[in-house]
Amino acid sequence: MSQPVYDKKDQFDKVASGLLQGETVIAVYDAIGTGTGFIGLTDRRVIIQDNSFAGKRTALTSIPYAKVQSVSFIADKSMFGKWASTSEIAIQAGGRSYEVAFRGNDKAKHCHDVILWKIS
Repeated sequence: MSQPVYDKKDQFDKVASGLLQGETVIAVYDAIGTGTGFIGLTDRRVIIQDNSFAGKRTALTSIPYAKVQSVSFIADKSMFGKWASTSEIAIQAGGRSYEVAFRGNDKAKHCHDVILWKIS
């Protein structure tokens, strides 16, 4: 099994501290933009930290792969047809859409591909 990848150790530690017995971390990526702090992928679920609650409250939301209805890879294109420096994914689960933006395409693509593989 390969080692998990992550951007920030403290975010990885938050995900790792809440693992279920036998669960393993695949990746934890820092998110950019309003609200989302990070996204974690384990072998069982997606974990999203949402910092957009009033009163400086934070939610850590777990979405089992079995509940994910779809995942989308979203990227801006420049007027010259090249990929922009940011991209995002959108996850549909339980009648709600969760959007996570990343710096660069590689992390968004990795998250998209892992989720797609897990829900297929």
